[in-house]
Amino acid sequence: MKLTRRKFLAWASISAVGAVACDAFGDDLKVQSPVLQPEDLVKGQDNWYATLCRHCPSSEGVLVRVIEGRAKKVQGNPNYPTNAGKQSARCDAGLQALYHPDRLSGPLQRINGTLQPVSWDVALDTLQNQLRSNGEGLTMVTPPINGPVGSITDKFCSAFNGRRLNFEPLSNATLLETMEAVFGQNSIPDLDISNTDYLLSFGADFLSTWVSPTRWSTGFGDLRDPSIGKGRGTITQIDSRFSMTAANADRWIPITPGMEGYLALSLANVIANEGLHASGVDLRSLFGEETNNYLPEFDPDVIGPQIGLPEGILQGKSAAEFIRHLARDFAGHKPSLAIGGGSAEAHDNGSFNMQAIYALNHLVGSVGSTGGLRFNPESPLPEWVSNQTDASIKDWQGVIADIQQGRTKTLIVHQVDPVYGLPISLGLKQAIEATDVFSISFTSFLDETSSLADLILPDRVYLEEWGADIPNPGPGYQVIGFQQPIVNPMSNVDPRSFGDILLSTAQELGKDEELPWNSVQQAVKEGADKLYSLNRGSIRANTEREFWTNLLQKGGWWDEGQTGPSVSAPNGIFASIKSKVAPPPDLENGQFYLIPFAHNTLLDGRNSHLPWGQSTPDPITTVTWQTWIEMNSGRAKELGLREGDIVRIETNGKSVQALIYPNPALPPTVVSVPIGQGHQTGSVYAVNGDERENANILSILDSSRTNGADALAWASNHVTVTPTGESLKLSKFEGEFGAREIGNEILNNPGEEVIRTVTPGSH
Repeated sequence: MKLTRRKFLAWASISAVGAVACDAFGDDLKVQSPVLQPEDLVKGQDNWYATLCRHCPSSEGVLVRVIEGRAKKVQGNPNYPTNAGKQSARCDAGLQALYHPDRLSGPLQRINGTLQPVSWDVALDTLQNQLRSNGEGLTMVTPPINGPVGSITDKFCSAFNGRRLNFEPLSNATLLETMEAVFGQNSIPDLDISNTDYLLSFGADFLSTWVSPTRWSTGFGDLRDPSIGKGRGTITQIDSRFSMTAANADRWIPITPGMEGYLALSLANVIANEGLHASGVDLRSLFGEETNNYLPEFDPDVIGPQIGLPEGILQGKSAAEFIRHLARDFAGHKPSLAIGGGSAEAHDNGSFNMQAIYALNHLVGSVGSTGGLRFNPESPLPEWVSNQTDASIKDWQGVIADIQQGRTKTLIVHQVDPVYGLPISLGLKQAIEATDVFSISFTSFLDETSSLADLILPDRVYLEEWGADIPNPGPGYQVIGFQQPIVNPMSNVDPRSFGDILLSTAQELGKDEELPWNSVQQAVKEGADKLYSLNRGSIRANTEREFWTNLLQKGGWWDEGQTGPSVSAPNGIFASIKSKVAPPPDLENGQFYLIPFAHNTLLDGRNSHLPWGQSTPDPITTVTWQTWIEMNSGRAKELGLREGDIVRIETNGKSVQALIYPNPALPPTVVSVPIGQGHQTGSVYAVNGDERENANILSILDSSRTNGADALAWASNHVTVTPTGESLKLSKFEGEFGAREIGNEILNNPGEEVIRTVTPGSH
């Protein structure tokens, strides 16, 4: 009997329900597995290569399994200090970029208004001619990059008297500004979560997407291990949204968005006035005065009623007593650690919030100590350290004005999508479309920004490229990760190295005085030789060649003996922070606070072209492939909304649509929407569904800025939510789903049953 796919599906449906093994089909379903392999069978031999993942918030050290020239698997590098053998789902999904069917195969040039394929010779000639005639004052936009490529990029821009902007939709500018103001450091510290006894987190979803989640998830595991440190530690998450970190915390405290700084200074009031500060802490120095009542404006009796603590978590206490109890818990379980990020830094008053939060660490003595904040030392290769601060909204307004007024004639964009990630109200897309600026895109995939380009040069993906990275944050000591090409590009694509193109172009145009290398590989090797000459750290060798081989095998170099600086508190830091106090604006009737959040695998949209990223369930809602809006279950019921109902989210005269997900763990005044979906151009996996279930929430935000850093205040918007009367099924793993008949195949064999629903005993 011939086994067809149709019959197999029909039989499979019956046997799955019956769930009792039988031999009903004789030889039809037997699988052959020869005991003796044929002599001419090619056996695959696997090899593992160390490199860096580039699909994560921080570059993780990974090992890649290669069989017969094909990369098959990505897993964490157990030697690499920042992730210690662990990897995220983003690393797994990143493998698909290598074999992606929508990957750009060659250069494209805009001819008569449309993008058309051209040869590399033509594309490079076009690039050089444009830079020769209009390269002065160019603007280049990239992700934050360190290492040799960052150095090459900076020197290239300088050679043309241009500027380079770092771009991430969820900017790190306020966080870095806080490090400078509170600690006098220009980098992000390591968080010694492994050894802390009490972790107080304001808005930082460090188990999912915030800064270095893989490293800090490992620390979370250690914190929960009773055999490490002082035993099982405690986590309190203060967050307007029930995030993955909130779900894993011992206590989740939802407060009014934008009030995080008020609560932090109220905790400082209790700690200082009740003498709960660490021994050796000079209160007069911290507060700029000696008094019996520090920060009286932030007394819990004053602040408690203002921050929106829900009755359910007060457990019969007043809000003021709840704050006092929280302060005593935090200060009484040393080592304790206070961190902030995410939505806490993305309000109009984000700088105030963040500085108030991180200053708590000075009070409890956790700066530079075990279980606290540890800053990183200077790199042994300072020439590989580039500016890591994202461009401010003011910077972007300047760029757009220069484009509109013809001062910027060349725009180069590398592996970022600012047209997607910036609010429409800024007008970047309109500026590019309406002016004569020549836009050049280095990318592996089409997106909103590259689709507007005049020239597209396909870039290599990280598994095909040389590079290096200085992690920010590092683990508290010197680390440099190295990236090597694991495989060659597939035969159907012809990408080139971004760094190599910059080097060859600079040489052709006589702009290579500060760019002496012929390739990125040569620059990487030069850095490795400098590390060899130090004769210290994790790799010792007799020759440069031996050192180079060991370096690539391990995936990096580090020296645990070279630790970070001692940090002291600026005099009067709390007085300085108090002077920046700014309340968030009140809600108007019928409005909600909008709290966008980075998707667990798609992040800010950079991974939306990866089907594994799209199909990985959100850890809280289990939704895949769609844009949903989380709303308090009670408020949803009041509005007559059920799961899957389509609503219109409107602010600033702009709107998008999304599917309702009622969530009892959301404050009644808050709605949350994931970032990452809603692409209009690009891979078929990124441009999926219709506008009712595939929305870019970033597009409707206003361009308001955080005070101080001028970063986009992406959590400061108020929205209205209006039912459309339509509904769709949410694509999610959560819940129960019964078996159902999926119909008949009518194209080839009308009337033939394909799947039959049966009950036990009826088959």
